[in-house]
Amino acid sequence: KAFRLANERNKTIKKARVFDFDDTIAKSKSKVFAERDGKRKTLTAEDFAKQGEKLISEGWKMDFTDFNKVVEGKKGPLADLALKRLIKTMKEAPGDRDIFILTARAPESQKAIYEFMKAMGVEIPLENIKGLGRSEGKAKADWIVDKASEGYNDFYFADDAKSNVKAIRDVLEQLDVKSQVQQAFASKDLSRDFNDIIEQSTGIGAEKIF
Repeated sequence: KAFRLANERNKTIKKARVFDFDDTIAKSKSKVFAERDGKRKTLTAEDFAKQGEKLISEGWKMDFTDFNKVVEGKKGPLADLALKRLIKTMKEAPGDRDIFILTARAPESQKAIYEFMKAMGVEIPLENIKGLGRSEGKAKADWIVDKASEGYNDFYFADDAKSNVKAIRDVLEQLDVKSQVQQAFASKDLSRDFNDIIEQSTGIGAEKIF
């Protein structure tokens, strides 16, 4: 159905703007726990994005229970972009552009994510927040295909995990719909490094504020 709708000649443009949550929209101190043979590892969301796929392939079982809440949540690298897209959506025809949060967190995290987004000034329908309870890139790719079968044919997707970005890009290329896929990177704060360089070259203290 997704292929058929994508190939229709006179189709109505239906846009989906899909954001991952952890280390994309938000930074939080929620942890992932990995267990195998009586051993237990504690991973941050960033650790999981880098190591999760490898650990799962090695037989580690993931526990996302801590991710049912947003612990000390702060804005992630693409939070402001999501806000801008929401404002643009509100100015356009209803339903023309829908924003979704697509996360590996469990479905039970939906309410906590909704409250976090609302506190940031980004209020989207509760049903547009999808917790898959699975971390594989294929799970997110399957969700995207489902959306294409609902008639969405213009996608933007952002995620911090390289494996997810690749899985989504591959499936969208097969569907041959309009799409943009972006990997989110947390921008490094260079202010302190820059101030240290100034101190070394001019003698002005790095801690000074003017």
